[in-house]
Amino acid sequence: MKTDFNINSIIRDNIKKLKPYSSARDEYKDASSFNMIFLDANENPFENGVNRYPDPQQNLVKDELSKIKEIPKENILLGNGSDEVLDLIFRAFCEPYKDNIITLPPTYGMYGVLADLNAIENRQVLLSNQFQPKTDEILAKVDNSSKILFLCSPNNPSGNSFSKEKVEYLLDCFNGLVVLDEAYIDFSTQKSWLTKLEKYPNLIITQTLSKAYGMAGIRLGICYASKEIIRILNNIKPPYNINSLTQQKALNRLQNYSEISNEISQIISERKRLKKELECCVNYIEKVYESDANFLLIKVDDANKRYQELIEYGVVIRNRTTQPLCENCLRISVGICEENQVLIRALKAIQ
Repeated sequence: MKTDFNINSIIRDNIKKLKPYSSARDEYKDASSFNMIFLDANENPFENGVNRYPDPQQNLVKDELSKIKEIPKENILLGNGSDEVLDLIFRAFCEPYKDNIITLPPTYGMYGVLADLNAIENRQVLLSNQFQPKTDEILAKVDNSSKILFLCSPNNPSGNSFSKEKVEYLLDCFNGLVVLDEAYIDFSTQKSWLTKLEKYPNLIITQTLSKAYGMAGIRLGICYASKEIIRILNNIKPPYNINSLTQQKALNRLQNYSEISNEISQIISERKRLKKELECCVNYIEKVYESDANFLLIKVDDANKRYQELIEYGVVIRNRTTQPLCENCLRISVGICEENQVLIRALKAIQ
């Protein structure tokens, strides 16, 4: 149990003083009052399915997530994609032109973009050649203005999960917030860190409906953290940040979790098959990295050349050769069986 962390010591002063906006739907919360006449929110009274403001706290969606993840809904915040969640964390805890964050390239690029957007210094510490955190180098970068450490596990673009021991060490030793991005956790053999929230009050976990849940188009990100952190983020989020259509679509999908589980199993099976095929049958692929995600990172002889050749065969992948530690690397999302077969045939044809 981490006992030396005080969330109040890292909240921005203006956020401490902020009086949150109270919407009409925050003030009257009895959703069971179907016979009430609502004249409180200046809405259009003609019913068309979306003429009313959405639930500002997305209670029905949170109820389903709470059951699936076994996490109290008071520990859940929803955002317009994970990027909104990350931006809220910056705005609540990082003072512009003063504080800094630490990121571990190669990793998700929005951490750096949001740091620039919020005028926060981004101190980068490269992962090791095995794509693991260099804990001593990370902690050497820390000073009194280091507010957030971003860990992406399973990592993007490498696909691997970080060592449990290294993550625990950083949680114990870093006295700011540790944001653990678990966008790909559903494809991993490792368990989520959600069970550690009570042990580590400085831990924030972000997940998404874009990957395993197959709902990238509705833009719904999830934040799990202590009740204190969720309360702070709720105070500064836009009042109606998740629209009614997104909430309903998410609810319908979450209530059919067996279908989601089946799709996850198929993706994992295809990932294994694809990895085996690429290792055995394509001589210009130098390495296929282990993956706990829904993609594979492969090292080839010439990434720029192979990327363009695949385009000509009608297959679009991601060229990651410009990223640190990823020279001549391509990232391939795992498709359905038929799509993966087309990819394999194309890779063999361009030898």
